[in-house]
Amino acid sequence: MLKEDCASMLKVHLAQSLPLPSNVNRPRIDLIVFVVNLHSKYSLRNVEESLRHVDATFFLGKVGFLATGAGRDSHCSVHRNTVLKLAQTYRSPLLFCDLEVEGLRATMAQRLVRMLQICAGHVPGVSALNLLSLMRCPENPFQEDL
Repeated sequence: MLKEDCASMLKVHLAQSLPLPSNVNRPRIDLIVFVVNLHSKYSLRNVEESLRHVDATFFLGKVGFLATGAGRDSHCSVHRNTVLKLAQTYRSPLLFCDLEVEGLRATMAQRLVRMLQICAGHVPGVSALNLLSLMRCPENPFQEDL
């Protein structure tokens, strides 16, 4: 993500889990992306536990999920539907990617930077609240919307 051309200053903080250590000098958080490794049930549990530490206001367009390892279904310990239901529960966008493939990794970085720009308010006419509706496929609406 840091290699992407971005008009504004981009800072990425990686954390194994939440909550983050209290630090008064922490920059503003515009987007939280929870990464679920489909090859690890521990990864899913860690994300589920971390979600409890996120303020409810962040789920208004500032949280997303990234499921990695999507290219090798035969090795998955976590089913795609499990992660899909998690994203639906929190009304947050879900992206699937196989980060081991360079081209896919670069494309995903571009998508995440664009999401971040929207969430930070750097894209005129588009707000973080619009993000989910912009990313959702009409063929897969949330079940509550039916």
